[in-house]
Amino acid sequence: MLPYVVSERNTIMLSLDATIIYRIPALLMALTVHEYAHGAMSTHLGDPTPGAQGRLTMNPLAHLDIIGTLVLLLVGFGWAKPVMVDSRYYRHPRHDMMKVALAGPLANLFLCFLALSLDGFFLRYFASRTFYSVHFFLQWLSLYNVWFAFFNLVPLPPLDGFKVLSYFLSPSAQYRYANLVGPYSNLILIVLCFTGIIGIIISPLATLYLRLASEVSYLLLTPFAFFLP
Repeated sequence: MLPYVVSERNTIMLSLDATIIYRIPALLMALTVHEYAHGAMSTHLGDPTPGAQGRLTMNPLAHLDIIGTLVLLLVGFGWAKPVMVDSRYYRHPRHDMMKVALAGPLANLFLCFLALSLDGFFLRYFASRTFYSVHFFLQWLSLYNVWFAFFNLVPLPPLDGFKVLSYFLSPSAQYRYANLVGPYSNLILIVLCFTGIIGIIISPLATLYLRLASEVSYLLLTPFAFFLP
């Protein structure tokens, strides 16, 4: 995967030799926000499980999965340790489980938009005073978040996309699908990642979101031109 972000005017390509000092904090923030959002949503719906298991925290060490993190660093895709939830506490288990599943990817997309907006703000109004380290960190932060969001929407267990798909399937269809792909899901994900097939699937979605988010943030930042030199 060739990393990139969308600036206010065009696509900025990042070289593959970008220092790890930008990537590690951005990666940890993306993983942590994703899993925290799952836990926070489940807690909001009445489930005490995430808090009881120490997952309702912004400490990245509570959410890291060693294999998933290594794969993410190596090929650009990966996963964190899933937050355990108990749907028995939900008033509407089927509907609420989809809310919990979507909370993680949506939190990543929001953080991606926020990173793009901050980067655009600094580049547009304070370029001469912006440290390059902040600029590159925000680019990696937006990159990791958008790809992490769409990767987790792939409809394979244990990813969030499987739970979202399950909402639209009948119980019998959900059971058959889980039995069909469940035993091989991790192997399928690894093959998709290392062959680059997953990139072919996600790249158009990530590119579209980055461009739309960049344009929206540009429009939102325009009024500041009247107040800043």
